[in-house]
Amino acid sequence: MERVWWKEAVVYQIYPRSFQDSNGDGIGDIKGITSRMGYLKELGIDVIWLSPVYESPNDDNGYDISDYRAIMKEFGTMADFDEMLNAAHENGIRLVMDLVVNHTSDEHPWFVESRRSKDNPYRDYYIWRDPENGKEPNNWGSCFSGSAWQYDKNTEMYYLHLFSKKQPDLNWDNPRVREEVFDMMNWWLDKGVDGFRMDVISLISKNPEFPDGVPGINGYASFNEPANGPHVHEYLREMRKKVLDHADTLTVGECSGVTLEEAKKYAASDNSELNMVFQFEHMDVDADGDNKWTDKKMDLRDMKAVLTKWQKGLEGVAWNSLFWQNHDQPRCVSRYADDGTYRERSAKMLATCLHMMQGTPYIYQGEELGMTNVPFASIDDFRDLDSINAYHELVEEQSIFSEEEMLHYLRYKSRDNARTPFQWDDTENAGFTSGTPWIMVNPNYKEINAMEQLEREDSVFNYYKKLIRLRKENPVIVYGSYNLIFPESEEIFAYTRTLDREKLLVLCNYSDTEQHVERPELFAESRCMISNCDVQTQENTVILPPYAAVVYYIEE
Repeated sequence: MERVWWKEAVVYQIYPRSFQDSNGDGIGDIKGITSRMGYLKELGIDVIWLSPVYESPNDDNGYDISDYRAIMKEFGTMADFDEMLNAAHENGIRLVMDLVVNHTSDEHPWFVESRRSKDNPYRDYYIWRDPENGKEPNNWGSCFSGSAWQYDKNTEMYYLHLFSKKQPDLNWDNPRVREEVFDMMNWWLDKGVDGFRMDVISLISKNPEFPDGVPGINGYASFNEPANGPHVHEYLREMRKKVLDHADTLTVGECSGVTLEEAKKYAASDNSELNMVFQFEHMDVDADGDNKWTDKKMDLRDMKAVLTKWQKGLEGVAWNSLFWQNHDQPRCVSRYADDGTYRERSAKMLATCLHMMQGTPYIYQGEELGMTNVPFASIDDFRDLDSINAYHELVEEQSIFSEEEMLHYLRYKSRDNARTPFQWDDTENAGFTSGTPWIMVNPNYKEINAMEQLEREDSVFNYYKKLIRLRKENPVIVYGSYNLIFPESEEIFAYTRTLDREKLLVLCNYSDTEQHVERPELFAESRCMISNCDVQTQENTVILPPYAAVVYYIEE
C-alpha cells in the first residue's frame, strides 16, 4: 500500500461561526481561528477542514455562496484569511477549504442573470424545467423539506434546488459551468490552500430524464435521488486533470447516497478522482426507516456490520474517511454512548474505536473535549434551517408529532447540537465571545471546557492527543488490515489490525455494564498500547468496565 501524507494525517473540522469570536459581535470569525492556532498545534492535528467562509447571504450557514472569491463580512477579510493560512502553515498545519459547487446562492451573479430571461447567457448555468401538468417537473424533495423545485413567475418555469430554495443547483452538464468551477479552485490553490472537502459532490450529475423517485414520509422522494448520476465520475476525472493534478492536495468528497462500489470509483487508489469519500451509511443505523427524527438507539451489531463492510470493501482499492460527527450530526457521545456518568470514558472509547481503524480520522471541534448535545428549551433556540423547517412541517402542517415530541427529537438529532459555541473556559459564554452569541452556549461549559482539560492529564483532550501521537508513531494504525471479531456481540466492538509482524487488538465496551471478553490466545503476551480506564485481566479474560476501551500490541 502506497504511503502518502493524507493517509497518515488527522483532520480537524472548524465551524467558523462557532469556534472563536475576536470582535465581540457574537459570531466566530477568521481572526478568532488564527488566535487559537496554538491550541490546534498542541492537540497535534495535521489538517484543518474549514467550513465555508465565502461571501454568503447565510440562508444555510454559509453553504449558499454568492461569491466564491470573497470572504463573508461577518468572518473578516481576505487579508484575515491570508494571515490565518500563513499561521496554519507556520505551525505545520495544512488547510482544506469547503468546496460547495453542487449549488450556489440565488444571490450569486450567475443566478441573478439566469432567472432574468430564457435566453440569458447564464440561463443554462442552472437547471430549469417547464411545469408538468401545471405542477413540479417531478417528485424530488428538498433536503430541507418540501419540493426540490421552485416556481419562478418571471419565466414561468421551475428551477431545481436539492437544498434551500435559495440554493439553486448548478448545471454541471454545461462545460462553461465546469470551467468556472475549475478556474475558481485553481485560484484558491494558487493562494496556498491544501485541498478541498467537496460538499454533496455525489449530486452534481443529474439524470436528464428527471424520473420520479420513491416518496418518503413527507410525500417527496429523497434529495439523494440524483446521487451518483451518469457523468459524475467523468466530471471528477476532468477536475483531477485540470485542477488537482497540479498541486499536492487532500480531497474528500461528501457522497450522500454513495454505495461501496461507487466509492471504489470516487476514491480509487490510482488517484483518478478523489483521495477519499465521506459515506453516511453508519450515520443511518439509528434512523427509523426514512425518518431521522427519532430517539432510537443504534444496535451495535448494525454499526459493526456497516463499518466492517467499508473497512474490508475499500481495503487495497480505495481509502476510508473515519468520523463520528461533523457540523451536520449531533454530538457523538450523546448519540452513541453515555453523556452523563460515563461521559469522559465514553468520549475516549468512541475515539479509540474510530482512530484505530484504517482510514483518515476527522475530529469535529469540541469532540476532543467530549462536548454533548444541548438542552434546547423551544424551537426559538434553534438556528438550523433543517430543524426549523422539519418542526413546521411535521408539527404544524402535518401533525405527525406533537410539539414536545419534536423538540425531544431535535434535542437528540438536530445539527444545532454540534453548532453551539466552542467551550474554551468557564467564563461567561464559555470564552467564545464578549458579546451575545449567535446561538445559545451549552450550559455545561462550566464543567466541560478546554482550559480545564488542558491542565488535567487524564482529560479527553489529552487522550485524543495521545491517540494522534500513537498514529504518527505506529504505521500499523494507519496501514494495517482490519478484521472484526465477535460480530454478534451486542456490547463489544472488537477488531484486529495487522501489518507485517505487528498486530493490534482493539476492545471497546459500548455498554454501561462490566463485560468479560475472551482475549485471543495470540495476544496473551501483548502489551497495552492505550486504555481509557483501569482494565484487568484474569488468565485470558479481559474485564472491561462500562464504556472501557483498550488496545493491545504484539510483534510476532
